[in-house]
Amino acid sequence: MLTLKQLRDDRELAIRKLAKKGIDAAPALARIEELDDRRKALQAELDACLAEQNKAAKQIGMLMGQGRRDEAEERKRFVADLKERSVRLAAEEKAAADELQSVVVTLPNFPADIVPEGRTAEDNVVVKLVESYTELPENPLPHWELARKYDIIDFDLGVKLTGAGFPVYKGKGARLQRALIDYFLDCNTRAGYLEIEPPIMINEASGFGTGQLPDKEGQMYHATADNFYLVPTAEVPVTNIYRDTILDEKEFPVKMTAYTPCFRREAGSYGKDVRGLNRLHQFDKVEIVQLSLPEHSYEALDGMVAHVEGIVRSLGLPYRILRLCGGDMSFTSALTYDFEVYSEAQ
Repeated sequence: MLTLKQLRDDRELAIRKLAKKGIDAAPALARIEELDDRRKALQAELDACLAEQNKAAKQIGMLMGQGRRDEAEERKRFVADLKERSVRLAAEEKAAADELQSVVVTLPNFPADIVPEGRTAEDNVVVKLVESYTELPENPLPHWELARKYDIIDFDLGVKLTGAGFPVYKGKGARLQRALIDYFLDCNTRAGYLEIEPPIMINEASGFGTGQLPDKEGQMYHATADNFYLVPTAEVPVTNIYRDTILDEKEFPVKMTAYTPCFRREAGSYGKDVRGLNRLHQFDKVEIVQLSLPEHSYEALDGMVAHVEGIVRSLGLPYRILRLCGGDMSFTSALTYDFEVYSEAQ
């Protein structure tokens, strides 16, 4: 989440940075300044009221000790009025602070300077392309047809059990899925990442902790009775391990890896982009997460990209690496590299 200092120190810079993500931040920033000023004024008034209240309370004891009971009773009534006023001011200050927070969390993270301008996936920049295509037979089958032919992934059974986007892996399909998860986790732990097995449901605070809330609320599956959310990625519970935790500088970097099933509603997805294993509502994902000192964060990201590239290379698959443009990045991201593996018959 952006800080008030980032948003208020240079308003025009904040507007320019957020414009790269397609956000007109001017109205929100104006409201933030208004609410922050009101919150500060209310806090100053409350502090003065409490100070006056404490001073008057001390006077009551002094007056009582001097036998000036009538004056002491008058001070008591004065203190009672101050208490009533301080309660009102505290409530108004909290309301202003809560509204301020609700506006701040609607603004996405600032993009890095090297993020390309653009609004859609067509504006992303290819930073690396590795072509190692195999020679396919005539009329090759896309993966959903191969899965049906060899009975390794059953999309229709998934529809029966749950709905579209929830495939059933069978036989060698299930074994391949499990083998890939184990392989990726082993690669990560050998590289110094601590394996974590987190819950696959999170509370609301964890959703706000990594920016899924309020931005992606409509894309997450919500267990309303307990107000829990099914994880859209292992990144969410793993990162939240350190929410509200202060680390010593010598503890960095913190490197973690985790596997979870992931759940996304993918509302609005349709057509060819949802065929087969594309845009599933439930899928398996192995995640790597690093916590780094700010001055080392981009160096850490470059190392993570190189690590993932090494894994993709080891599988012998054609791929490319994209640097996403501002409009195609996630709410919380400052810089995103996407790996796209080529699906030859698709």
